[in-house]
Amino acid sequence: MKFPSPITLKEAAELLDCRFVGPEDHVITGCNEIHMVESGDLTFVDVKKYFNKSLTSAATTILINEEVAPPEGKGLLISDDPFRDYNLLTDHFQPEIPLDELGSRIVGANFRVGEHVVVGENVHVGDGSQIGHNVVIGSHVRIGKNCRIHANVTIYSHTVIGDDVTINSGTVIGSEAFYFKARPVGRDKLLSKGRVVIEDHVDIGANCTIDRGVSGDTVIGEWTKFDNLVQIGHDTVIGKRCLLAAQVGVAGVVTIEDDVILWGQVGVNKDLTIGKGAVLLGKTGVMSDLEGGKTYLGMIAHDVRQRLREEHAMRQLPDVLKKLEEGF
Repeated sequence: MKFPSPITLKEAAELLDCRFVGPEDHVITGCNEIHMVESGDLTFVDVKKYFNKSLTSAATTILINEEVAPPEGKGLLISDDPFRDYNLLTDHFQPEIPLDELGSRIVGANFRVGEHVVVGENVHVGDGSQIGHNVVIGSHVRIGKNCRIHANVTIYSHTVIGDDVTINSGTVIGSEAFYFKARPVGRDKLLSKGRVVIEDHVDIGANCTIDRGVSGDTVIGEWTKFDNLVQIGHDTVIGKRCLLAAQVGVAGVVTIEDDVILWGQVGVNKDLTIGKGAVLLGKTGVMSDLEGGKTYLGMIAHDVRQRLREEHAMRQLPDVLKKLEEGF
């Protein structure tokens, strides 16, 4: 997320009541998680084995729980609890919107809205779009032209939807990220301040869920199509022209490149990349990065031809064992 206006390292330290290392006028333009940072961003780290990854990342400010020597051009904020203070920082710049907030109107022209539609503040719907009955739309939402939002869809705040998008009934867009930190008692939630961005010509089936980013965006690329009951985790980026069949589950921070097909009940672990044009057959489980242009099968994904050879060999095993026992 980008801040409404840049702040200095000193101002951030005062806001969090913590020490800083670096020039007091060092500029911070936004914040993000380590996998999405760019120059000007602040990120946080509270586990020593990840210190180097954070300090050498594109982030120019690090919220950290130990004073170390900062790389040239970077500033540090020294906190006894970076996870807590990251939440404080993001909540300061994007305060939680009350769940009962009601907007006065929808901005736009030549669109249709059904009965019992509830919207927050600053909602814009483009020309020719249709909003079905009982839809709930949060604040600061943008819906493009010629969209069809069917009955009982929920769209959380800060969502961006392009043109010619269809979202079927029961789907939830922008739900909170599944991201928690273990504490001595219970688990603390990392606040979700990112967005869902759905590009043009996307179709989303019924009862799908797409989590918003923690600090960045969850993105669904143009012309991508979802079947029913698809789950997409936070900060995942899905490319163009992808197909996701029913009951596909994708964890957070996954990159799915263009033209990928995930057939029914495929499961994808977190922080992985699936290359362009890959095809994953039904019930395939993805536990590591996959090359593009290949077809995969198996509870832990393997090349489909290799997997089928293995299955064929397993079927022959009883006959082989019998021959061994008989001494051929």
